[in-house]
Amino acid sequence: MIRGEEGAIAPTLALSLFGLLAIGGVAFDYARLAALDTELQSAADQAALAAATQLDGKSGACARAAAAAAGLLSNQALFANDGGGMAVKVANEAACDATDNVRFYQSWDDSTDTPGTAATSDANAKVVVLKVNPRTANFALTPVVGAISASNLTAEAVASLEGGAICKVPPLMICNPNEGSLTNANFPNSTDIGKGLLLLPGGGGTQWGPGNYGYLDFGSGANTLEKAMGANVNAEPCLAASAVNTKPGNTASATAGVNVRFDIYQNGLVNTCDRATGNCSPALNVGKDLIHSQFSTGTAPNETASNSDNCGFKTGSEPWDFDTPAYLPDPTTRAQPTALGTPRVMGMPRDICHAISTDGDCGGTSVKSKFGDGSWDRNLYFYVNHRTLYPTAPTAPNNGWQSIPSLISWANTNLAGTGRTVATVTRYDVYRWELQQMAAAAISRRSALITTIGNGKNAKDYYAYRGPACATGLAPSATVKDRRLLTAAVVNCTADNVQGSTNVKPIGWVDLFFVEPSLDRARTGKDQLYVEITGVAKRPNGDDAFQYYLRQRPRLLK
Repeated sequence: MIRGEEGAIAPTLALSLFGLLAIGGVAFDYARLAALDTELQSAADQAALAAATQLDGKSGACARAAAAAAGLLSNQALFANDGGGMAVKVANEAACDATDNVRFYQSWDDSTDTPGTAATSDANAKVVVLKVNPRTANFALTPVVGAISASNLTAEAVASLEGGAICKVPPLMICNPNEGSLTNANFPNSTDIGKGLLLLPGGGGTQWGPGNYGYLDFGSGANTLEKAMGANVNAEPCLAASAVNTKPGNTASATAGVNVRFDIYQNGLVNTCDRATGNCSPALNVGKDLIHSQFSTGTAPNETASNSDNCGFKTGSEPWDFDTPAYLPDPTTRAQPTALGTPRVMGMPRDICHAISTDGDCGGTSVKSKFGDGSWDRNLYFYVNHRTLYPTAPTAPNNGWQSIPSLISWANTNLAGTGRTVATVTRYDVYRWELQQMAAAAISRRSALITTIGNGKNAKDYYAYRGPACATGLAPSATVKDRRLLTAAVVNCTADNVQGSTNVKPIGWVDLFFVEPSLDRARTGKDQLYVEITGVAKRPNGDDAFQYYLRQRPRLLK
């Protein structure tokens, strides 16, 4: 018997249709699930990176990080169909802790992909672990076979602010004066502003400690280092922030680069900083404890140097030199001894506890701390430099300067919110007030006659100069800092075991005001740097300089 079998495959096809639909449905919905997962992970990555950019260790870092993640995120979940819209959301959790969806930690272990100690403050929050709010993918075809109906997805990312480069800074570094202090570990803090800092060169194969200074190794020799310390705009190459090396040895000639800021152009100075080049200009206020014979060009008080004028220290026939008596306060009375007499020339002085001897007694007679207390002889400084501005000229140093109307006006405008008053002005405050008064021609760029040295036609009249005469002074601008300010890297020298060439990572940047030129005096050496702390490093225009001086980028850790 012959039988027809043409339709025998139809039942098989009908039965397999359910399997084909199931496979197709699973593939379709899995593709939706995978796409949503990718969207959420991308959103988490971007949110974590946005948050990490704010982890700068400053006040409000955690709150800013959480707000950046929540507010700057614009990713969309195109494959979510749970009725919650397309926006991917992140909880705005501002607390510096390691709970909930925005968690902060002090470190991250790359070897185990696990977090370290939970953060407890803005200062130690270095890593953010961020989870985006969950979204649901309601499946379209998979429910046909009843396998699964929906899936809740979220994503997590880990980021920190690491790497980057140190750019456009001089190579000066100082050891953190507060290292090891439980109460003042961060430097500088508000209580540090106005304090003197006696910096001694590190080196000699011994470990550096608080109060030492040195240089970052930019791979250049002493001449380039000298230029970098005096240059108007630093042009050294950028260095990886995580791989900065200290420069071994004591490059004593580098302080000659500092002294150009005071209008001192020492013989032998690196050629690019010669006073004629304009590359290494003095500040507009160069008041110091030196005198110079009248300069050749122009008329008083605006005369300037010609090629025949020597602008070095104790060199040539027209040197910068010290007058007598010098400021040498007594260790016991803390005042200028009557037997010595009142100085006729006085630059910004050191903190009294540093000025009374070579080592000083800041912190006590046995401690000899390099960290001063901010108490300097304001009375004597104003008497020597501004006695003509007193309402009634005093016969001896006193505090009548606190009644100078222009100083009161300046303080009311510029010291609001600082906690300082006219009576507690810092040296940098006085410097800025003097700049204002010089611009208004209220105080002179040159002192009255100090002394005459020599006889007959060889006699020369000597003066103290507050305004620059050897080279044209350079005003601060949006791209150039005041020439008496210098930014320095702050390094934990003890923890990093700094000695010679050592790999370090700066913990921050500080602006320092140069109080005096680096010269050999009765109680000072030319390798010392004496500075006043003005605060956390800022841009030339006054804004916080964190991203300017330390260019960092956020990095995903997981």
